Amino acid sequence: DFNERCAQCSEVNWGLTDGGRFYCRSCHNVTERTREVVNADFVSNVRIQTISKGLRKQEKTDGGCEWYVCEGFQLVLKKQAEALEALGVHPQMKDEILCNFWRRYLQKSKQAYCNRPAGETVKAFSVCDSSTDVDSEPERPSLLHLLSLSESEGDLQTDCSFASSTSKVSESTSVCSGSVDGTWYLMKNQKDKLRMTMPMTLSFCYMALLWLREPMTLSDLLRFVVEGHIPYLNVFQHFPEKMKLYGLDLKIFCVESWPVYEEVYSKMLELAAFLDLPRFPDITDSCFLHPDMLCMKYLMEANLPDELHNWTCRVVKKICIGEVDFLTLVPGNKSTRNVKYDVLAAAVIVVVLKLLFLLDDHYEWLLSDFAEERNKNNKEGGPYFEFKKWYKVIKCSLDVEQKKLDEERAKYLWRCEKPLFYSAQKKSKVLKRRQMVVNLQNQFGKLSGSVRPAEKPNPSSFQLRWSEENTDGSCFHGHSLKGILQEKCGLLTAMNPDYWLCTVKLCTEKLCGHLAHYREVDFPQSYHFVLRLFSFLLRVEPSYIHDEVCVIEHKLFNKKLYKKPKYNTGLRK
Repeated sequence: DFNERCAQCSEVNWGLTDGGRFYCRSCHNVTERTREVVNADFVSNVRIQTISKGLRKQEKTDGGCEWYVCEGFQLVLKKQAEALEALGVHPQMKDEILCNFWRRYLQKSKQAYCNRPAGETVKAFSVCDSSTDVDSEPERPSLLHLLSLSESEGDLQTDCSFASSTSKVSESTSVCSGSVDGTWYLMKNQKDKLRMTMPMTLSFCYMALLWLREPMTLSDLLRFVVEGHIPYLNVFQHFPEKMKLYGLDLKIFCVESWPVYEEVYSKMLELAAFLDLPRFPDITDSCFLHPDMLCMKYLMEANLPDELHNWTCRVVKKICIGEVDFLTLVPGNKSTRNVKYDVLAAAVIVVVLKLLFLLDDHYEWLLSDFAEERNKNNKEGGPYFEFKKWYKVIKCSLDVEQKKLDEERAKYLWRCEKPLFYSAQKKSKVLKRRQMVVNLQNQFGKLSGSVRPAEKPNPSSFQLRWSEENTDGSCFHGHSLKGILQEKCGLLTAMNPDYWLCTVKLCTEKLCGHLAHYREVDFPQSYHFVLRLFSFLLRVEPSYIHDEVCVIEHKLFNKKLYKKPKYNTGLRK
């Protein structure tokens, strides 16, 4: 009934916004004209649609507005992307990569950018009556903010049947949650593996970082989250005041546990396959995520000699884990092995240390005694690397940092600093009560003499720092490996001819979740100490690094492990 041409593109292709105004589907131009209900008597036993569909009531009795769970997660992603951009990530990550990933997820999960099959929404909401939507085409939504603030909102298409049917559901669900679809979201998607959760927001961020090949590993991302540089814990305190959060919303957005490496990584792989993403950009030898690059970083952070980098490069080249096809993620391809870049690099270093020092609680100490005698008697040239001295220095620093981390986690207050109030009438009472609690905490703190919590540290890629300028000899970067190497056929080889395997056979049980079983009592203490060091640096369980070590060993000694025995035919009768 509205046949005027668009003032911008001269097309006659109109749709209705949530406010009842006409907008052009071709150029997204919104007019001032609104749709009027000519005659409502012909409709019987159905809910009448007024000029404004009422999808989003900007003002409710408690001063809030209607909002959806996907909008809450969109705000969380926006805040996380802005924090990553502040840490030095390319701005393209927020406005292009992450935004497109999120839109594709909304479309694939049929929350936006799609036409929902007729009747599906009505079945999902048992309290819904039949709707009288006059426009069955996708309409313009009113989501709060797109991730890309520079582009128009007009190209986002949501399902009109979903929008209209939830307006009545909001009255019944508002008792249980502040969001319109909080109850439905948990009931409908409780068996859905890719239901949007707070850990999945980090999976989205890591997927975008990996697409851009940014110099930030997953362990770095999770560490920045724990340190408070990236919004995750109590992130809902950044929601607008009109987005009331209570009831089941807290179950969705409130986090009371630290993000787990394996969960975030596995969800990232599932997301990439679910979104039907193409092959990710190639991880070449010039990328930060290449094992040679990451090994150099972790050798510096672990305070190990620079000469070890030549050995890590030799191992990477020997077993072909530096190839582009091995390192590049191909979503949904089950024939290729998914790479945890930081864990892989740490495992390579562990294997090299076993090759050179054996790590059997005996041989490394003999080499250390030899290096100590040589350093006492010969002052010329660089010092030989002493494993025993390195162990003492690292153990002292590691114990201090681990204790500090454990204390910070134990003292962490999971409650949100910003008080939550659900109505304008209760706002003053809640704020007054919160101020009283803060005053009491300050008074008791002064009486007990407790030290105020220190400010969060500045973000850094390194947790342990070592400088060669220190006169106490605590930096081992420039130390030599000559005491444990010998030259054969023009190549430096280890004086140690032996090697022990962590496991002879890898576990093939899918339910197990690990390729090899790890118990501290079953392995030498030196080996466990090295695993513990990299476990702290990567904030992962030692068993994950142990798994990767076993895989590398089986690739490195594949010919010897699976060598067919030669039978003496002369002994046969």
